[in-house]
Amino acid sequence: MIFDKILEIYRNYYLCPHCLGRMFSLLGTNTTNQERGNSLLLSLTMENHSKYLSDKNEVRMEALDNLKILSKRANFLVAKKVLEKEGIDDVKFNSNLSCYLCSNLFSNFKKFTDDTLQKLENIEFNTFLVGSTPNAKIINREDKFKAEFNLLEAESFKSHFNRVIGKELMIRLNKNPEFINPDLVVVFSFDFDSFKIELILKSLFIYGKYNKLIRGIPQTHWTCKNCRGKGCKDCNFTGKRYLTSIEELISEPFLRESYAIDSKFHGAGREDIDVRMLGEGRPFILELRNPKVRTLDLIKIEKEINKTNKKKVHISNLKYTDKKKVIYLKAIAEKTRKIYKALVKSATKISKQTFEEKLENLKEKFEKKKVRQRTPTRVSHRRADKVREKFIYEIKAKRLNSRLFEFIIETQGGTYIKELVNGDQGRTKPSFSEIFDTPLECKELDVEDVIF
Repeated sequence: MIFDKILEIYRNYYLCPHCLGRMFSLLGTNTTNQERGNSLLLSLTMENHSKYLSDKNEVRMEALDNLKILSKRANFLVAKKVLEKEGIDDVKFNSNLSCYLCSNLFSNFKKFTDDTLQKLENIEFNTFLVGSTPNAKIINREDKFKAEFNLLEAESFKSHFNRVIGKELMIRLNKNPEFINPDLVVVFSFDFDSFKIELILKSLFIYGKYNKLIRGIPQTHWTCKNCRGKGCKDCNFTGKRYLTSIEELISEPFLRESYAIDSKFHGAGREDIDVRMLGEGRPFILELRNPKVRTLDLIKIEKEINKTNKKKVHISNLKYTDKKKVIYLKAIAEKTRKIYKALVKSATKISKQTFEEKLENLKEKFEKKKVRQRTPTRVSHRRADKVREKFIYEIKAKRLNSRLFEFIIETQGGTYIKELVNGDQGRTKPSFSEIFDTPLECKELDVEDVIF
């Protein structure tokens, strides 16, 4: 019987109504653990009061003992009042008992919510979720307690805590909890006598397109290999291999306006450091981590970036997006079409007639066909050594002089254009150099368009 088990518990331990209710939380619905605990204590008190009023002395004595347990050991005021009503007032009521399972944490949770509200000042969010990491000794104590009394209908400490604090915060914040994708997660780490609060703010994702107008800037931050970002003579104590990047030029105003702790740049592919990104621009998503402000003036930020970096970077089409778009952007990068303009220099002079003949042969060999590219020598130190097949859609070209040519090449995303031209000592086959039967070198390269 449940009542017998409750009396057995209180003969050995004190539990607050919250924790008592949690031990039987799978029994009964539409109530809280605190209400359930108080209801159990009230029902048990009423039953024993009824027995105490019985004519049988043995029954009366057992009921009296139980009422004394409920008053003294369970600290249940109703039981104490019943005893007083029946002329028994020698049972002291102890208001300083500490719950064996939570050390009265659930009776004093206002401290948790007060401190949380203080930490949430000046943070913008619409939805939230509460999480917790109780100390292992709290969980271990409760597990041993459940085993000792064979309690099979109990709710977990974490689930109980998260719900109680979550409900209180919902009321005081006037904001709704969100269990799938909240703007804010409040994580409580606690022991019996101390706790700390960590705020995890959902990343803010901004989609846009960028044009890189000059050569010599990488897409993302490159840390100095020698000092790994600490600063040394090799990097002039900047910690960086290059002074700036597309990522840094774009992210700085966003970090400032959102009060984010840092950011991550997600591009739809990338161009080499010496390659410009022209046309309508390359799609990117800027992920702002732990932003305190979520509503940004995107038009203002776009104008500021374009004005400050007028001859370096231009961005456009800014709008809010989400993490799913990042995954999509990465997945589709190699399925896109890209149009390149390559300025190519020949090791030998080529006449106009020969150039036209070679170009026809080139188009026949490449257009609507795949080339095989083994990982280029220049990136083999940071890319897996494997052979990739890339589709070539269309090639156009014009002869500028006997040794200089301009090629417009439409290819599948991820094609190594420089190696497509020079052959990379046979690692890309076929190559332009192979078809022209002379060494060719890509002197300048621009991305003219990225087509989804």
